[in-house]
Amino acid sequence: MAEYKILVVDDEMGIRMGTRRILQNFRVDYPFMDEHIEFNVLEAPTGEDAIEIIDREMPDIILLDNKLPGIQGVEVLEYVKKNLYDIVVVMITSYASLELAVKATRDGAYDFIPKPFTPQELRSSIENITKQLFLKRMTQKMNKEGKLIRFQFLRVLSHELKAPINAIEGYLKIMHEKQFGDKIDSYTEMIDRSLERINGMRGLIMDLLDLTKIESGKPVQNLEKVDLTKIAGISIDTNRPYAIQKDVDVYLNTREPVFMEADPKEIEIILNNLISNAVKYNHQGGRVDVFVNQEKHRISLQVSDTGIGMTEEESSRLFQDFVRIKNPKTKHITGSGLGLSIAKKIVEMYHGDIEVTSIPDKGTTFTVVFPVE
Repeated sequence: MAEYKILVVDDEMGIRMGTRRILQNFRVDYPFMDEHIEFNVLEAPTGEDAIEIIDREMPDIILLDNKLPGIQGVEVLEYVKKNLYDIVVVMITSYASLELAVKATRDGAYDFIPKPFTPQELRSSIENITKQLFLKRMTQKMNKEGKLIRFQFLRVLSHELKAPINAIEGYLKIMHEKQFGDKIDSYTEMIDRSLERINGMRGLIMDLLDLTKIESGKPVQNLEKVDLTKIAGISIDTNRPYAIQKDVDVYLNTREPVFMEADPKEIEIILNNLISNAVKYNHQGGRVDVFVNQEKHRISLQVSDTGIGMTEEESSRLFQDFVRIKNPKTKHITGSGLGLSIAKKIVEMYHGDIEVTSIPDKGTTFTVVFPVE
């Protein structure tokens, strides 16, 4: 569990106490976070008190009213900005002062929340702020450590997200202008394509976040005795809806449990990438076979498909960051070019190895081998 400090600066005791109650048992949790975040609420009735608490406690988030006894909220905002504090400031203000709140956002406030606000409005705002703050600090940490991956972040995001965003925008404009009439059924295909694009963008973002966690040098987390056969079954179930769409049969050819000390989430990332690729690059009506084997000194995972296959040159580039095999057979297949790179990095964290054998138009087999003491 991580804890963020929230400083509520308001001369109304009801606002301060109400905020404390709303956030008392509130937590924020995202798939890309290693642990959930809870909140410690601090209170200040005046701007002077706020500055004292800021210097002493260094809160992560400030909910700041502008109309205060003594110095005003905007002066507290200026103090935070002047000292270059890593604090997110959100103005809380009455509807009558919205113009001032908007001005404050131009002067460095992250956002503003009109009051009176509902518990849901406050929680939703805090959840969004926490996510942005977490990602900002993750990026800052990478910068300090000199990770060149941040440049690849920018390159991939700008290239891979531009096309789907433009497509979705185009579909929305067509629907907004009702170019195909007033019936929603006329736009079903556009809606389906937009959802597909959104899923692709979500997959890219999750791949990037998985990669940053690995590149940060963080050790393997949550080691426990896991059944690889069971995890393989879960990964097959996860990919089954896509396999049904592609008319691809996926079989788990192992029934006996195979145990290993590992983080189950990391093993699932490996298998999800291998199985989803085996489905994605398969022929209509194809087949995928998954094997989990245990020998005396090693455990192996094998995913074999009857898909489009690859040349030897293409196979040699598979595990590089942001590499996608581009040829006439794959031009309509989307992906981030990160899945296999992430899988390889995780395998190497367990001192294992991953290999690929492939024959064009015949199929591909990935084999992961983990050493066992």
